[in-house]
Amino acid sequence: MSVTEQLLRVYRVDQQLNGLRSRLKAAERFLGEQEKQLAGIGQQSASLDSQIRQLTATSGDAEGEIKALDEKIEGLRERMNTSNTSKEYKAILAEVNTLKERRSEHETRALEAIEKVDQLKSQRDELSNSKAERERVRGVAVEQRDQRADEIREKLAELEKQREEIAKEVPPRVLETYEELVARLEDEAVAPIEVQDRKRHEYNCGACMMSLPVETMSTLLGSGALTHCVSCGCILYLDETAKSLMLSASKR
Repeated sequence: MSVTEQLLRVYRVDQQLNGLRSRLKAAERFLGEQEKQLAGIGQQSASLDSQIRQLTATSGDAEGEIKALDEKIEGLRERMNTSNTSKEYKAILAEVNTLKERRSEHETRALEAIEKVDQLKSQRDELSNSKAERERVRGVAVEQRDQRADEIREKLAELEKQREEIAKEVPPRVLETYEELVARLEDEAVAPIEVQDRKRHEYNCGACMMSLPVETMSTLLGSGALTHCVSCGCILYLDETAKSLMLSASKR
């Protein structure tokens, strides 16, 4: 068995492993999305709570100011009732009117704060409902993730053991090269040679579809040595269709 054929066995097991893991990864991504949305809802709720506390404090401060002003106004009115001159009466009245204006400003501030608090509480209630629904969906996502993990656990262990055994047959340096390509090119680390026109010796890389020199086909048909695409660098191999086509042609 050539080194390319040895490596191809590893690659095909890796494809099966990736297929199994992708099912689990899809479930984990869905669960992750629910966790992210729940975290976002939590942040929004925390922000609303903070705003509600601040506005409640603002309303409380304003009401405290109103109470203090009411006491001052009441005291001034008592003085007005006991004032001795018109000038004194008018001076006290002017002060009362000034305090009333300040009171009106604080009252407006308190009312605006209370209205805003009501709005924020309504938003918080809506978020609470959204959180409950999202937690339900997260529960479903956890079940799906766990179910898929259980479904593939046995087959995954079997394939991992198989991969470990056949990888031992591949020269370490070749296996290292392959794994480096997988890290960089993922599914396109290994690709078949596509025969475009056998008579004209036109062959393409199955990954990048660029033309390949005739020597590439000759090498794989001959020694089966590790062969890379001159364009994308992936490891090339001959599938059974291409191999049969080339061998039948060579016998003619």
